[in-house]
Amino acid sequence: MSTETQDGDDLEDRVANFLRRNFPQIQMHGGSAAIQDLDRETGEVSIALGGACSGCGISPMTIQAIKSRMVKEIPEIEKVNASTGMDGGDEMGGGMSPSFPGETVDDDGGADEGPEAPF
Repeated sequence: MSTETQDGDDLEDRVANFLRRNFPQIQMHGGSAAIQDLDRETGEVSIALGGACSGCGISPMTIQAIKSRMVKEIPEIEKVNASTGMDGGDEMGGGMSPSFPGETVDDDGGADEGPEAPF
């Protein structure tokens, strides 16, 4: 029984290491990737992208890359479900909007419109 738990923990570690190793840009851009559920019997894993990923325009491409590469690299994984907090639910505890160059937030919480045009 303890071998099963140890093997299961190894699988979870390998999934976490896969995310850390293959997608460092997620963390570098203020996002996060976390394992939400791992079903060892079916080989199905659910990954939640949070933080800046929730409002990022390229998060669908990141999700596709995770889905296609994880099943190739980790044989026990047969299906990957990945989502962000922007898919109609707040299952990941929400996220922050990504920031863009020139964008700031005032002390009173209002967004800065950025630099004014010279005309």
